[in-house]
This record gives sequence, structure tokens and C-alpha cells, in this order.
Amino acid sequence: MSGHSKWATTKHKKAIIDSRRAKSFAKLIKNIEVAAKMGGPDLSGNPTLVDAIQKAKKTSVPNDNIDRAVKRGAGLSGESIDYTTIMYEGYAAHGVAIMIECLTDNKNRAAAEVRTAMSRNGGTMADPGSVAYNFHRKGIVVVPRAESLSEDDVLVAVLDAGAEEVVNEGDTFEVISEPADLVPTRTALQEAGIDYDSADVAFVPSLKVEVDAEAARKVFRLIDALEDLDDVQNIYSNYDLSPEVQAELESDAE
Repeated sequence: MSGHSKWATTKHKKAIIDSRRAKSFAKLIKNIEVAAKMGGPDLSGNPTLVDAIQKAKKTSVPNDNIDRAVKRGAGLSGESIDYTTIMYEGYAAHGVAIMIECLTDNKNRAAAEVRTAMSRNGGTMADPGSVAYNFHRKGIVVVPRAESLSEDDVLVAVLDAGAEEVVNEGDTFEVISEPADLVPTRTALQEAGIDYDSADVAFVPSLKVEVDAEAARKVFRLIDALEDLDDVQNIYSNYDLSPEVQAELESDAE
């Protein structure tokens, strides 16, 4: 799930369940296929494909799977792919806004599954545009924390590349930029010798809603149900957690 590192941090302290891992692999492979289809298989001329492969490798997707996905997407394997991106909007508990990005080869299936997951887990669908106005597209590079790496180190590395800010998310730093500055920003990190986990264009909320632990559990239950859907590629939300609430949620996970 994108756009909410605090939940990712909490969730990934648990062991990764095999079925979840398989779904994660499938979604990363889809990203590679689409990037290769849109920009071709040559990494030197397709930065989107570079980032899709980097993210897959960081999540331990086997190289053979990655290579096959590039060939499939670029039309080099004789197979054809035809995915459509659809964005759904809605609300979770406590008025928390949710944007659900699907990458699908069957619009009707995607729509039906998203609506069912929302209705069964306390969510409500919203009209197009009624949630999206609160989100802006941004480039986000996720940098893992290291003892020798400070927030200032990251900021100095990316400042001249167009980065807007560096956000300390505990286990990671998030480098925020305009989408057009995403590639220069991650290139600047590489040139500075700073490792990064992922570089994506994502939707970032302009206004956040702080939730208590009870509401957060309801929100995460809905997000989990949506993430389990094969067609759902990314979920963006505007919830915010205080340190106290995050600590309570982390104790749930132990």
C-alpha cells in the first residue's frame, strides 16, 4: 500500500504471509509489464521501468520473473497484455478518505470486487472527484534508515535535484518532489551513494485526519480487504496516527 508508511511500518513487523507475498509479487510484475509496454525494454531510455524493477528486486521478486515480465510487456514473448488503470474513491471509518488505484484487464470485475470489499468492511464509495481534490500527485523516493545516514544527509543530496522535503517516517525517510523531479531526485541519491527502496509517483493528501486506535483498526481492516484484491494496485489515504496510537497498534502486532 502506498502513501501511508506508518501502517506499512507496523504491518511489516509481522512475518509476511505466503499468499500476501504472492499477491505482492503479482502486482510488482504488473508494474514492470506496463512500464515495458509504455516505454520499451531498454532501461537506459525508460526510467519508469528502472524504478519498477528496483522495487521488485527490493521485494525479492526473482530475476527470472522480472526478465519474463519485461519481455511480456514489450511484446517480445509473443504474449499480449492489456491493462487499464481505474481510480475509485471512497471513505473508511471516521471520515478517512481513500483512493483505490486498480490495474485490470476486466473493468466490471474490478468495480464489483472493490464495491463488495468496501461494503463488507465499513467503507462507502464516493463520487469521482469528491475525494481526489484532497490529494496531489507527488514523486516519493523511500530511503531506508541507516545509522550513518541523517535526515540532513538526505536533504543535502537531493536539494538541487528539485526535492521539496524529506520526511522522517521512523524506519525510512520519504523524499517528496514534483512528479517531473522524481528521476533527478533518485539519480541524485544514487550519485551520493545513498541506497533507496522505491521511487514512485503517488497521491499525497493535503489534509490529514487523525484517528484513534479503534478507528485505525477499522481503516486498516478495510485496507487489508482491498489489498487482497488482485486488481487493486495501490491504495492512498489521508489518515494520520499520533505516536501514542502507533505504539498501541504496534503492540497489537506483537
